[in-house]
Amino acid sequence: MIKTRFAGINFENPFFNASGPHCTTKEELDILGQSKAAAVMTKSCTLEPREGNPSPRYVDITNNSSINSMGLPNLGYKEYMKLIPELTVHNKPIFSSVSGMKIEDNIQMISELSDVKELDAIELNLSCPNVVGKPQVGYDFQQSVEVIQEVQKICKKPLGLKLPPYFDFVHFETMAKIINQSRVNFVTCINSLGNGLVIDIAKEQVVIKPKGGFGGMGGKLVKPFGLSNVRKFRELLKPEIQVIGCGGIFSGIDAFEYILAGAD
Repeated sequence: MIKTRFAGINFENPFFNASGPHCTTKEELDILGQSKAAAVMTKSCTLEPREGNPSPRYVDITNNSSINSMGLPNLGYKEYMKLIPELTVHNKPIFSSVSGMKIEDNIQMISELSDVKELDAIELNLSCPNVVGKPQVGYDFQQSVEVIQEVQKICKKPLGLKLPPYFDFVHFETMAKIINQSRVNFVTCINSLGNGLVIDIAKEQVVIKPKGGFGGMGGKLVKPFGLSNVRKFRELLKPEIQVIGCGGIFSGIDAFEYILAGAD
């Protein structure tokens, strides 16, 4: 098995979960801890617990793909602060993902999570496409600068950014310049492709309820975009800033493609 070193941490293999629909509860996190994953990533947390969007909000579709509009359901950051020490029983690095509704939320959460000695790294989610009324920060470059500058002042752990998919080289270059001027340690490419639409022709309606059926696309169909984002950011970022590849990884072949594209 290939080993890797990431954010100053040794990994027994190059696989671990994305912060997504199945890492929210203690039970789900323990399942990940008991698996062969090299680390455990928690659900993106908010200041207060969230129920998320109404169901149905996650549907598997053809070709090992999915659509979801979960809406960041999570236990709230204080509960994850309590759970993190319990997860050390699995003897794996622990990453916490954070997604505040405003800059002040991110500052408070990251400041307090930084003091959890059992936590190895923090990922700041700039890219959730499924919260009603909350645009993706990663597409607002000025706001991204402000958030990163404030958060890096108080973060005492290795700091990463979960990025949305970018499609234009100018956008890659703009975000890479912002990151290169920061003290960010890693980026995660990519979050789901926002605002897809899947229709059930038998029922003549969309398959998920929130946002009129619009949701983030994941799985096999996003892999080409995951690969392109990993490749472009690897080309543009300083060598010491590492890259997590995310999206459509079902096999060793998929993983090897991400490694060839430049994922750590």
